[in-house]
Amino acid sequence: MLTVKGLSFYYHPDRMILKDISFTLASHDILCLLGPNGTGKTTLIRCLLSLNKMKSGSIELDGQDLKKLSAKNRAKLMAYVPQATTMAFPYEAREVVLMGRVTHLATGGSPTNKDWELADEAMERLGILHMSRYLFSEMSGGEKQMVLLARALTQQAKIMIMDEPTANLDYSNQVKMLQVIRTLAGQGYSILMTSHFPDHAFLACNKAVLMRDGLFMAQGLPEDVVTTENLSRLYATPVCVTTATLHPRDEVTKVCIPIMNQNII
Repeated sequence: MLTVKGLSFYYHPDRMILKDISFTLASHDILCLLGPNGTGKTTLIRCLLSLNKMKSGSIELDGQDLKKLSAKNRAKLMAYVPQATTMAFPYEAREVVLMGRVTHLATGGSPTNKDWELADEAMERLGILHMSRYLFSEMSGGEKQMVLLARALTQQAKIMIMDEPTANLDYSNQVKMLQVIRTLAGQGYSILMTSHFPDHAFLACNKAVLMRDGLFMAQGLPEDVVTTENLSRLYATPVCVTTATLHPRDEVTKVCIPIMNQNII
């Protein structure tokens, strides 16, 4: 479990970036963090990863104070899937995935056969084992995203922080990524994902948080939080949340539709 209580952060005391942030993330949870650009989502992730030192509040991983954990022990509990990354050297996809095992190696130690097997298992799990010898730098955005997720799986941490996991993906790969996220949650992972698509809260998540100007405007079940009124206020633009029927199963789901202003120019 990830537990955050009263987290606040600023670069300058007269300009708060995060203000009294509190939430919990338990096993099987998928929390969708929604909010406009510049609202503090990335800063919150940096605090969770200990890249930024919070000014007040607490963060616990499985009941352990984050500040008292070494970087190595933090990595055994929590993995990070960035929106994008670059590699300075021409690593193959399988080598990038293997990097997830670093936290489990002794200082100066080399990967064992078991480490390579775990990397292969993660790639096979995501359907990308055939890409093992591809150069990471030459892969598409969607392929890279799956490799980075495989790296996190190889890390064997049960809490995952995913920064816009569907960014730069085509429609098919967005759907595939959301399906993978749902499957991982079903297997006991705890997942926090940021997104610029409110529909993702309905498609994949059991928790939603609306964040603006460093504050949590609302949090709870997606159907209670992601509403016409809340989204319109969050993004300062008219949004309509309505229902759609999925055929042929006749399942009803909610969808978010922006209301276009024809006279904006």
